[in-house]
Amino acid sequence: MKTARLLGVGLRFHVKSLTLSMFFLLTSVFMPLLVATVAFYMFKAGGKPGTLFYASLGAAVYGIWSSTLFGSGGAIQWQRWQGTLEVLVSTPAPFILVMLPLTVATSAIGVYSLASTLFWGRVVFGIPFHVHDWLAFVVAVPATILGLGLLGLLFASTFVLYRHANALSNMLEWPVLLVTGMLVPLSLLPGWSHPIAWVLSPTWGVRGLREAALGGTPWPDIGMTIGLGVVYLGLGWFFLRYFETAARKHATLSLT
Repeated sequence: MKTARLLGVGLRFHVKSLTLSMFFLLTSVFMPLLVATVAFYMFKAGGKPGTLFYASLGAAVYGIWSSTLFGSGGAIQWQRWQGTLEVLVSTPAPFILVMLPLTVATSAIGVYSLASTLFWGRVVFGIPFHVHDWLAFVVAVPATILGLGLLGLLFASTFVLYRHANALSNMLEWPVLLVTGMLVPLSLLPGWSHPIAWVLSPTWGVRGLREAALGGTPWPDIGMTIGLGVVYLGLGWFFLRYFETAARKHATLSLT
């Protein structure tokens, strides 16, 4: 119960904090709209029926991924700038329980991206919002958010030792966007990129959303998203303990 309360309070606090950040909201809402607009025109030029809604869902998941990556990459750095990282590490609660609500909150803010992108496509481009399996779609949205949030935790756990972690996270945004098939189908990518896509939860999250919306079998994709999230949680716990110990040993926790 204490752990659940800690996670709940942390998630609520960070969601409120991120919602008050105008810069974070602009990054989460308007950047996906730009990507969605470009994708819409590209897919519209292809002239294939149903591809615009396909692109809309991919751009929406990109917004969640962008906010997650930006938030997880900056999570450690923000605490360093505010001088609270040492305090958080020294708390009685395990550090992973302190960081987990922050990374999941950055994914939850991505709901703004999902809503704004689908609304933009409907109003500006006239894309009909028709979902084939509403139950699977409703389950796929939080599963995708959770999977991306735990992937963000894994990234954040490896950024403890790096002074410019936010720059490193920004470098990963577009490669993951391409390799996971958010906008470009995996069948068009080189074969060597497919194994990379399989171990990234955005691949399965966007597939689950598309299968639920356009018709198909979304439940295996949703299960893979949640399963990979559990793996990320275990790896994040291991790496966070390792890097935290190394930072303590070499007195590089604050890097100030």
